[in-house]
Amino acid sequence: MDSAPPPRELLEIAIDVARGAADTAYRMRVEGVSVAATKSTATDVVTAADRAVERQITDALRRLRPADAVLGEEYGAAERGTEAPARVRWIVDPIDGTVNYLYGLPHCAVSIAVEVDGEVVAGVVRNIHTGDEWTATLGGGAWRDGQRLRCSTETDLGQALVITGFGYDAGRRAHQARVVAELIPQVRDIRRLGAAAVDLCVVAEGRADAYYEKGLAVWDRAAGGLVAAEAGLLIGGLKGLAPGPDMVIAAPPALFGPLHDRLAELDAAGGP
Repeated sequence: MDSAPPPRELLEIAIDVARGAADTAYRMRVEGVSVAATKSTATDVVTAADRAVERQITDALRRLRPADAVLGEEYGAAERGTEAPARVRWIVDPIDGTVNYLYGLPHCAVSIAVEVDGEVVAGVVRNIHTGDEWTATLGGGAWRDGQRLRCSTETDLGQALVITGFGYDAGRRAHQARVVAELIPQVRDIRRLGAAAVDLCVVAEGRADAYYEKGLAVWDRAAGGLVAAEAGLLIGGLKGLAPGPDMVIAAPPALFGPLHDRLAELDAAGGP
């Protein structure tokens, strides 16, 4: 079996493609965007830009790495030029934080991660509005503007600023709201910013202390999750499970256990 390129080489491809995609998304936002479709509910929107940007990313990856697999949020698994199993898979969220993007709120990003043999080895998250760019390679650290990222050193859950997010299903939102209502008296405060990939990067650089959310797809967390892990955060689910749709927790080692236990008590992974 052919060897895969080193993570740094794959990251350079991801960065170049993400920058072009973010430029397109920004231009389309300036020109005006509208809802093209909805997904799970009437409030879970897709814009024409989501589709155009993902197509641009997929086409670019096809030119550069035609034998690789691509998984995107809007179009799913793209066809490859070979029937042989792909060792390398790109995981794409063309616009993470679509509702923020639709409203012109500057907390949205292009997110591209790359797996080799099922393990994420590189990722980039690029803010569409500001150009902020977070990158990571497996074992190579997490970075922003040439500065290596280190997560918060907070050890007291009661002093922790925690980021979370909500789903689009009304029943799920109601359950998540009950969890927040019980959790907020036990932490410094809670933020809901609306873009999981960026949220994970914000926690990676210590501008918040921890993050949790139910309902994340792999494209929501692949690149941002690697940035967070390489900045020193522990990433996991509840009760020994891996991070996944039921729950993703990202917290410094000293906070992970207390936050995990409180979320488990509150049945944060439950509900619809």
